[in-house]
Amino acid sequence: MNLAELIDAALPQTQCTRCGYPDCRRYADAITAGEAEINQCPPGGAEGIARLAAITGRPGLPLNPVNGIEATRGVAVIDEAWCIGCTLCIKACPADCIVGAPKAMHVIVTAQCTGCELCVPACPVDCISMPEVTTATGWAAWSPPQAAEARERYAFRQFRRHREAEENAARLVVKAEAKLADLPTASAITDPAQLDRKRAAIEAALARARAKRT
Repeated sequence: MNLAELIDAALPQTQCTRCGYPDCRRYADAITAGEAEINQCPPGGAEGIARLAAITGRPGLPLNPVNGIEATRGVAVIDEAWCIGCTLCIKACPADCIVGAPKAMHVIVTAQCTGCELCVPACPVDCISMPEVTTATGWAAWSPPQAAEARERYAFRQFRRHREAEENAARLVVKAEAKLADLPTASAITDPAQLDRKRAAIEAALARARAKRT
């Protein structure tokens, strides 16, 4: 493994973004590039910093308070009486551990929750709490198997979102091509000049969509 992979493997994979980066891997890349310090991960705590110091050869540092404090681990719990089924917490969860559907009450799979807290500010009715499930902090409150599972779930979420975006783009291309094939029939516009402008706009949009897919 290269240095970034070694650093990423030493991170807790909560994907909480408290380090200031979108996910653990981006933080690992930033450390490797010399753009970030090794003391920006509250879930890893002091032990996490020691692990990163050993890997990178950098001196140990206290956890940067700007990124948070080392604390006990909590898991998300949804108050069923207040949940409105908006799905915003589902979209915010990096581990895909929230089950639900629009306008239906959501449930969090506790065993898969990383305690990232990203669902809490996403909830518009404040129905998510984070009760603690440990008295330990840092890596003492988290385990390598949990980190490995969280990494896999996050990777699958990224793959799924990319696939859904590609499938949606493909549907839009097919729809636009069908409309372009017989624009006069598909459009309420009858003026030839306006039809030409609309055709040009659709063709330009199709070209952008095809370029993005390739």
